[in-house]
Amino acid sequence: MAQVPGAIPGVILAGGQAERLGGIDKGLMELGGTRLIERIIDRLAPQCATLAISANGDPKRYAEFGYPILPDGRAEAQGPLAGVLAGLDWAAMKGFSAIVTVATDTPFFPTDLVARLHSVSQPEGFGMAVTEEAGETHWHPTFGLWPVALRHDLRIALQRHQRRMRQFAEGKGVIPVVFAADGANDPFFNINTPEELTQAESLLSRV
Repeated sequence: MAQVPGAIPGVILAGGQAERLGGIDKGLMELGGTRLIERIIDRLAPQCATLAISANGDPKRYAEFGYPILPDGRAEAQGPLAGVLAGLDWAAMKGFSAIVTVATDTPFFPTDLVARLHSVSQPEGFGMAVTEEAGETHWHPTFGLWPVALRHDLRIALQRHQRRMRQFAEGKGVIPVVFAADGANDPFFNINTPEELTQAESLLSRV
């Protein structure tokens, strides 16, 4: 790819509601007195040319951050892949050739994420984050570098009701990028339950 880190836009996938956390908007949950969306922005913005937020519903809840709010294009096309497509369509209009996506419920992702993903990306493939622990590989498909050239194939896949990010990516030349992790220091620790929110509070002191 012609772009280099710092010239790639980031898209924050903030479309989901946390049913196990009472149905609240995950991005507006507070961790250590700071909303998750703010933590994500602070961590991602230095790595990217600009940002956008993929979110359905009332866009006013994220308007204060000054970034474009990208709803899914079709009511039936929900989920992270639909957010990726919205990001790719926006990037295409802005003249970018790729985006990096991150999830709004994963506040400790690496500060070199974009550079690492970009380092393996090329016209024939693109990077996606994985961790390895105890001999097992764990994919983190919401953390990937997606070429804008994929958007037409992705649109077709969504029309055919494909929803699995990794499945789509593996059919398009994805390259796993391994990030270090252990049980107590997982850079892709995500918050889905009240217990995990409490755990994240304790992780703040170590990050």
